[in-house]
Amino acid sequence: MNKSSLLFLTVFLSTFLFAQKKESNREVFQITNPDYKLSPYTGMTKQHWRDAALYLLEGAFTYIHTLDDPMKFPKQQGKSYPINESQIPTEKLEGLCRTLFIAAPLLKENPDLVINNIQVADYYRHQIGELTNPSSPSYIESRPKNGGPNQKLVEFGALAVSMMINPEVLWKPMPQNQKDALAKIMLSYGDGPTVDSNWKFFNVFVLSFFKEQGYEVNEKLLVEYLEKSLKHYRGNGWYNDSPAYDYYSMWAFQMYGMIWSEYFGKKNYPEIAAQFEQNFSDLKSNYPNLFSKNGEMIMWGRSISYRTGSIIPFPLMGFQNDPNTNFGWMRRIASGVIKQFFTHPDFMKDRVPTLGFYGAFEPAVQIYSCRGSVYWMGKAFLGLLVPDNNPFWNAKENNGNWDTQFKKDKVYNQYQGDSQILITDYPNIGASEVRAWCHEKVKNDWQKFRSTENYNRLSYNSAFPWQADGENGEVAMNYLVKNKVDKWEAFRLFTFKNFENGIYHREVVLETDENIKFSLADIPLANGILRVDKNNSDKAISMRLGHYALPELDKEIMVTKKKIKNYEVTIIDNGKYQLAMIPILGWEKSEVVNAQGLHPESNKSAVIDVIAHTNPEKEGSGIYATLMLWKKSGEKWNSKELIPVKNIQQSDKSITIDFYKGNAKHISFD
Repeated sequence: MNKSSLLFLTVFLSTFLFAQKKESNREVFQITNPDYKLSPYTGMTKQHWRDAALYLLEGAFTYIHTLDDPMKFPKQQGKSYPINESQIPTEKLEGLCRTLFIAAPLLKENPDLVINNIQVADYYRHQIGELTNPSSPSYIESRPKNGGPNQKLVEFGALAVSMMINPEVLWKPMPQNQKDALAKIMLSYGDGPTVDSNWKFFNVFVLSFFKEQGYEVNEKLLVEYLEKSLKHYRGNGWYNDSPAYDYYSMWAFQMYGMIWSEYFGKKNYPEIAAQFEQNFSDLKSNYPNLFSKNGEMIMWGRSISYRTGSIIPFPLMGFQNDPNTNFGWMRRIASGVIKQFFTHPDFMKDRVPTLGFYGAFEPAVQIYSCRGSVYWMGKAFLGLLVPDNNPFWNAKENNGNWDTQFKKDKVYNQYQGDSQILITDYPNIGASEVRAWCHEKVKNDWQKFRSTENYNRLSYNSAFPWQADGENGEVAMNYLVKNKVDKWEAFRLFTFKNFENGIYHREVVLETDENIKFSLADIPLANGILRVDKNNSDKAISMRLGHYALPELDKEIMVTKKKIKNYEVTIIDNGKYQLAMIPILGWEKSEVVNAQGLHPESNKSAVIDVIAHTNPEKEGSGIYATLMLWKKSGEKWNSKELIPVKNIQQSDKSITIDFYKGNAKHISFD
């Protein structure tokens, strides 16, 4: 190759790579002109929230060139729908109604908004009208007389929310014949059966909106669904979503209750609205502690792809305008979660958010999701309805409890009462953690998510997103047991017992063999967790227990092994965090297990496991104790941090552990 050809190739490749980098950067949200005086931690103001909403909506509108183009996006490979032609109308309905969560508050401030040379208000009104047009490919038929609840009910409930908050732009300009046709179709779903979960709110919003517009609706059913929704409440801000608890069971119920109350309930059903508002007030003392010091949410529960939806309770606190609310902390958390995802390079693909956590992650995807489902996260931007002069937008950002209550080298547990949820905060690394319900059999889990890693981990931590289980026995933050067919099976049938003296007690049984059962005790420590678990099985088993997993980041994960006071210490370090695992009682050995394609942050990851092969005739007490510790990378461990246990006394059914620092813990397995 001559010099001129080489020079041309070099310039061409450089230009190509620059263009690729520029294209990549264009898809990552940029915070322009950050205000670090008002928001010293995130730099974000209400204007940056508008920018973030517009960033999402502009991505969606890259697929819109005329008013007739549907909000239909590239399918992500995997289990998400559509998998056949019949699902495409519902897919398009999702894209329309869910992107409207973002557009509706923006249009309230700017009805003349234009994106991609399209008048946004005209587009949505046209598309809403097409839902009533039998000759349109977007047409949605009324619910059949004996038809049950389905995804169309969900999306019509979403549409009713957006029309309720912005009727001036989305409803009033529509021709009367379209209004009447839309009312007929939507009420056929709203005035009908539902699912015994948060779905009742979809009926509620449809019925409420059309009542507000003067249509005759089934008020008896409306009140029935409202009262039944209130019966899901379990205290401390938590609703039960039949049967699960997760982020969604908190923020969805609370958001629906507050939006309904603010825009309809206070005027029409003040007593019911007051109950929703009181339940909302209850979350203020605990929900903020579910987020990390940096304002990061935990990867936990179903519908993980909704991401920023989790923050909507924080701006909605502005509607109550309670002077006792630390609005600077609330906005710091909420803006932190927006940054957590919007500034991540894997968040967007093809200008549309991926189905996953950071990037696409198939184990976290549910079969009821299509690519447009991700715009449910746009509910975060209903927060823009809170006025500019509200303290939520004007209080100076702060770290709340992390700076005022939480002390270094301490751990803080907040038990949630009837929901049996435990929230734990770790000031040393600024992480939050949660333990909650899981008791779903795979054979009964037709949607294949409540029995999976979305729920069946022993705990979930903001610093360490969950890793999926592998076919070769890879496991993180759970037990695997070899079952009757010689396959590794995770625990998932947990039964809560109590939380006392800083110890979270559960029982667990293997789904495929009820004779394999354990008593579990979690003891959160300043730098991690001490697990003390008793094997109550009546047969020999092979088992392994995994720590949290670390993703490989900029360099290979380093492994260190050492012995301290005859204990085997294994440490892995990915340049951001270190994880240490130390078997204290019962376990035979530790090993570092490398995995591929199982972690949401990286294709490569590593986890420390402890392993044992039990024999009930020789096992003695059957108690297994394990230290699962962490630190930030670069911080040094001293011997008492790695081995905080000073002395252990045990019998067949109990164990007492003395620590070098702190009170002794007595664990009874009666």
